[in-house]
Amino acid sequence: MQPDASSQVGGTPAPAGEPASASKMTPHERLLGLGLKPIGRATEFADEIYGLMAKTPLFSSLDMEETRRLGSFMYVYEAPPGVTVIQEGEIGDFMLLLMGGMVDVLRRNRYNYPSRIAVAHAGHALGEMSMFDGEPRFASCVTLEKCRIAVLTRDALMLVLADEARLGNKILLKLVQLLSERLRQTSAKLVSYLETARETG
Repeated sequence: MQPDASSQVGGTPAPAGEPASASKMTPHERLLGLGLKPIGRATEFADEIYGLMAKTPLFSSLDMEETRRLGSFMYVYEAPPGVTVIQEGEIGDFMLLLMGGMVDVLRRNRYNYPSRIAVAHAGHALGEMSMFDGEPRFASCVTLEKCRIAVLTRDALMLVLADEARLGNKILLKLVQLLSERLRQTSAKLVSYLETARETG
């Protein structure tokens, strides 16, 4: 089953004239509210997205046909500069693949001041972990210039798992591998920290 535009981006938009709270708005509604402009389904940009996904660990194992099939569940938007497309602390229900432009990745420090932790360029995936686990966003993502992004919502991912089980399982397996790598890295840092603290203590 191919998703239509409303299910593709997270549900049916609220009727005109009826305000929706941020928590009840779909990702599509929130992105439109931020001033993003939808420009088409990701399949229309399949060749470009395939080249970018090769740089993205989560999607690097997908071939061209799999990229096209995944693209039928994603939509592409253009975002003006200065827009916070992902807000630290919010519950994540979508991820994005940066197709063009630059995005500032910011996290509040102990003084509650936003501090830059990275600058994302074309090919970077943002927000994927909180999209999968539903936990609050780790950091904010602010466009530094006009950007083009491909968006995959959690609802769309559920459709991938239902309608394209082989593709969905391939993505989930890659995610488990990435989480395992991050856990090993974090564990190694913790062990190193404990050993240093023991030696200096």
